[in-house]
Amino acid sequence: MNFRYFTLLITLLAAGCSQPSEKIIVATAANVQYVMKEIKTKFEKESGKEIQIVVGSSGNLTTQIREGAPFDVFVSADTKYPEEIFKNGGSEEKPKVYALGSLVLWSKNIPQAELNLALLASAKVKKIAIPNPKTAPYGVAAMEVLQSQNLAGKTESKLVYGESIAQTAQYIVSGSAEAGFNALAIVLAPEMKGKGHYIAIDPKLHKPIQQAAILLKHSDSSPKKESSRQFYDFLYSKKGQAILVKYGYKPMIE
Repeated sequence: MNFRYFTLLITLLAAGCSQPSEKIIVATAANVQYVMKEIKTKFEKESGKEIQIVVGSSGNLTTQIREGAPFDVFVSADTKYPEEIFKNGGSEEKPKVYALGSLVLWSKNIPQAELNLALLASAKVKKIAIPNPKTAPYGVAAMEVLQSQNLAGKTESKLVYGESIAQTAQYIVSGSAEAGFNALAIVLAPEMKGKGHYIAIDPKLHKPIQQAAILLKHSDSSPKKESSRQFYDFLYSKKGQAILVKYGYKPMIE
């Protein structure tokens, strides 16, 4: 068990030592963290239920779930990890896609008019930030883009991997990397307004970024079983989907 997960587990358990907690704990892929804050606010206001968000890469969150982290809902950046959880008995029902994500190329200092994929192979760009494709689905998509444009070999030595899309964003907005790949939802977040320039990546250059969520297994006697279901359903409701659209996601309902 890694130290970060151990610290998380102790924190969550300590919070419930005095009395059983009915707070819904939502494991959230980093690209969804800002939209999830807004969904949390809306859901709490309407339901009176309390949400706690735990953010990380989809791969790392899956590892934590596998090791017994007390999460109630997992909102992933892909379908692979939720499907793995379902196949291993972590849920009583199959995961569902809640949105399609969009990939962008982002830079703190390069003007939008000059920003393009070919520029990544030039001497102007010394470091390219990318989410780690081993744990972050947007990193997989970014690698597919580089390969489709015959840029993988030309940029391999420039790649700087972020543990999650959030860490990758830090590399970009700090200027540590001249450019990088990230989620449209991150650059559209109010917290990122005015921090650099970006261009949308043609979705034909990578496989669709289907993002799925899964309702994790509860015992029939769990006080959180019903409230977790309510939150899960809210994510797919018109109100939940409208918030996702604000952040550049393609909704799964019209």
